[in-house]
Amino acid sequence: MAPWVPRMHLFEIDDQPWFPSYLRGLVQEGLHHAWTTSLPILHPQGSPASIVARTLQQVLGRRHVPRYTYIDFCAGAGGPTPVIERTLNASLAEQQQGSDSEQDKQPTSVDFVMTDLHPHPEAWAASANKSRNLTYEPEPVDAANAPASLIDRYRKADGNKPGGRVFRLFNLAFHHFDDGLARAILKNTVETSDAIGIFEMQSRSFASVVTCALFGLFIPLVAPLVYWSAPWHLFWVYVVPIVPFVLVFDGLVSSIRTRTPEEIEVLLRTCGADTTDWEIKSGNECFMWPTGYLSWTMCIKKHKGDE
Repeated sequence: MAPWVPRMHLFEIDDQPWFPSYLRGLVQEGLHHAWTTSLPILHPQGSPASIVARTLQQVLGRRHVPRYTYIDFCAGAGGPTPVIERTLNASLAEQQQGSDSEQDKQPTSVDFVMTDLHPHPEAWAASANKSRNLTYEPEPVDAANAPASLIDRYRKADGNKPGGRVFRLFNLAFHHFDDGLARAILKNTVETSDAIGIFEMQSRSFASVVTCALFGLFIPLVAPLVYWSAPWHLFWVYVVPIVPFVLVFDGLVSSIRTRTPEEIEVLLRTCGADTTDWEIKSGNECFMWPTGYLSWTMCIKKHKGDE
């Protein structure tokens, strides 16, 4: 289906340097809960983060998903990555226990790495301390010019990892880049990595607009649960409702900014690198009934011997 409106690279409030860091933290916490919350009826397939983990496993395949190290290049304060890591590794462990194949019974887990141009090492450390498969880079990392040392370090296979490939993750992030920067990121991906996954909780559709509006109504209902550890944050939800306004406004702008899989493929094919061996896969999954859909696009390098 064609997009409801043309793509426009408008501004989001949360991106602006003048937006107070304190309020930005509250907005990011709200987005984190949007990624990781799963409620009966509203979330028929689980949280959006769990859908990402399941999609990675289904698209890459049981045989190939352990070959990759997954590097989140726009991790922010952590986002959904810790939940994706935990869910994916739990699923792999469950499959190994239920398998009759001796090869499948070999211990296999996948590693995730959090990076950002503006790193949050303290927040990342808190998450990384809870899992041996989650780590982070404390120094700034530019997704359009990723350090070769970073890629090489995570490409090397260890004793339990039958591969050595790098998968770049962009969770609710790729729409922030204009076409020039998006091409540069894709070019750097093709030249240094093996796959990229772009996951968005919105699209240029009427359903996405409805979802943003419903989200705005839902925020005041769940705010006491989201900010229970610091009740004074609720001042910015109920008395001066900046947090819900920014979440809804930026959600609508994000919808208008989000690219279709076809538009991402055009950027990939015109990025200036050889993309002959790269294929595009895409789809969407309902994450919030009845109108919320998580859209995804993966660009994957084909290797000899892959099925």
